[in-house]
Amino acid sequence: MKIGFALPQFHRQAFDIARTATFASAIEEAGGASLWVGDRNLAAVRPVVGYGGRGTTIPEELNPAADPFVLLGVAAASTSRVLLGSHVLIAPLYPPVQLARSLTTIDLISGGRLLPGFGIGWSPEEYRAAGLDFTRRGARMDELLDVLDAIWTSDPARYEGDQLSVPEHHSPLKPARQPRPPFYLGALSERALRRVARRGDGWLPLMVVPSYVDVDGLLAQRSFLDELPGRTAATPGPSTRCCG
Repeated sequence: MKIGFALPQFHRQAFDIARTATFASAIEEAGGASLWVGDRNLAAVRPVVGYGGRGTTIPEELNPAADPFVLLGVAAASTSRVLLGSHVLIAPLYPPVQLARSLTTIDLISGGRLLPGFGIGWSPEEYRAAGLDFTRRGARMDELLDVLDAIWTSDPARYEGDQLSVPEHHSPLKPARQPRPPFYLGALSERALRRVARRGDGWLPLMVVPSYVDVDGLLAQRSFLDELPGRTAATPGPSTRCCG
């Protein structure tokens, strides 16, 4: 069994991120297989939609949140073996060129150990803060994957879509992993699982321990995914989130 650990990022750990390098190297020395970050751009005071798309509250543990890209960069520079993943980055919130540049940099620093996991999120307030339409986040995700693929595999690179447009530009700096880092996608709903089968190189399932464990639901999702045409070939990364 391979065990992954979350980097110090949320709640009380967010105030101790100066020790990220020490934490990352200690996990690697102890035999950990991977280090992970999540993503929380903001936790609304009066959310329209609650945590994970349920209810109307967000756990106070998510109020403080450190930057996932910086944490992955620190971990990349202080380790040599562990995989470095995101479970998940709310990818549609980020400008595509800047997202590609940040992930490319992390992958190069780590020597190709990046496992970029993406999701569309559940917080309307996060999209409002970014000036984006929450209702079109799925379509934006689809185009974002196309943009990343173009930037990571071609030079010059360009993209023109309904929601995203990137002018032709020089793109010689590529990730260490070729032809590109894999697209791992988080998914719970039927629509999101269909996106995994259609676009993903792997699936990032979710089981929150100890507050939410639904093994039967997880197996049902996997069964549904296996039956879809063009299904993903792998389920990389941990199926549970561990906190160090």
